[in-house]
Amino acid sequence: MMFSGLSCSAAAAVDIPLPGTATRVTGWLCVEQPGAWGRDVIGDEVLGPEITAELAPRVKAAKVRPTLIRRPGRSEFTGVRTVLLASSHPGRSWCERLEITDLKQLLDLDLDLLNGPAPGLGVPVADSPILVCTHGKRDQCCALLGRPIAARLAAEYPDRVWECSHTGGHRFAPAMVLLPVGLTFGRLDEDAAAAVVAAADRDELPLTGFRGRSGCSPLEQVAEIAVRQQISDPAGMPGADDLSVAEMPGAEPTGDPATFAGAALVTHRDGRRWQVTAHTVAYAPRQASCGAAPKPATGLVADGVRALR
Repeated sequence: MMFSGLSCSAAAAVDIPLPGTATRVTGWLCVEQPGAWGRDVIGDEVLGPEITAELAPRVKAAKVRPTLIRRPGRSEFTGVRTVLLASSHPGRSWCERLEITDLKQLLDLDLDLLNGPAPGLGVPVADSPILVCTHGKRDQCCALLGRPIAARLAAEYPDRVWECSHTGGHRFAPAMVLLPVGLTFGRLDEDAAAAVVAAADRDELPLTGFRGRSGCSPLEQVAEIAVRQQISDPAGMPGADDLSVAEMPGAEPTGDPATFAGAALVTHRDGRRWQVTAHTVAYAPRQASCGAAPKPATGLVADGVRALR
């Protein structure tokens, strides 16, 4: 199959599945930066060389994802920046908001706290912040496809929507993340994005465009989605937090040993359990980013969901 002439998101949409593609992120440091963004949030020293030199090793050591955010559209910068701190650890997610007037204040934050309970550094955020990737310097698909969605959602949720820098997987653009849980979505249009947010506010987890939870491994993401697809009867559809997932060590392979990835245990809060097996699938090479050379593409696919007694 030939993919020349297609954008990276169009090439991926041909046959690469969405489940299991959410970037693994358990801690978020979102910093308001209304000006231009470079290709790399840290590497291009968007926040200035002095801040970047100190911040870069800190976010790496704490395993925190630095993310630039800004309000959709153009607005005058007052000098006060919003900072969102979020933890996406399964079962104990939280988000706090604070304001800074000097980027050096970022260096006063103990980022290791993002791996524990809410530290009280800022005001607790009750309504999920909505991040929409519009990072055109990283990939044109994010800007072209993400900005209309950010604008549409901002009209309905003006205090919750942020354009954001690269969240991972621009080939699945437009990309949207709901903090603090890290619910990650892709390939949404404006109406679908609005419907997803409305459902999430009702404690529902729609499967439209759902890539997985950022706090979970790809295998766990695939397993959760596979179970939700199997028990998707609206009358008994599990809530957003009704399922927990854990990889199963030492599970017996049930598919091709050369491509078998593993198994995960999905548990409903009512006690029901399922074992989900999955394996990797190879797809025709294509560009992972617009303008890049083609390279091998793979996906993780569930091949069995078995209810356990």
